[in-house]
Amino acid sequence: QVQVVQSGGGSVQAGGSLRLSCTASGRTGSMFDMGWFRQAPGKERDFVAVIRSGDSTYYGDSLKGRFTISRDKNRNTVYLQMNSLQPEDTAVYYCAFAYSSNYVAGYRSYDYWGQGTQVTVSS
Repeated sequence: QVQVVQSGGGSVQAGGSLRLSCTASGRTGSMFDMGWFRQAPGKERDFVAVIRSGDSTYYGDSLKGRFTISRDKNRNTVYLQMNSLQPEDTAVYYCAFAYSSNYVAGYRSYDYWGQGTQVTVSS
């Protein structure tokens, strides 16, 4: 069993920044992927970013350059730094854990999920 706990989020004006954190604990093993997804009301859960066990990173369309995913040196905590936020970034953001994600952008590839945190960007 793996527990995924996330923190951060909140409200910010357009152009502002926020940072989300996520820690995985339990039977994580040493090789795993951790990613972020987001879901706006009435929309599907969309891929935001992932950092793989080898530290390679991937981002959703149009997010690279504004969003940065990174991993703490203990490797069990990841961060999502979000800059130049826009109202369309408003959503509930979810952290996700995968022992091995064959398709990093697909939410079904992930085994455990955080509780979700609201990010609201006002214009």
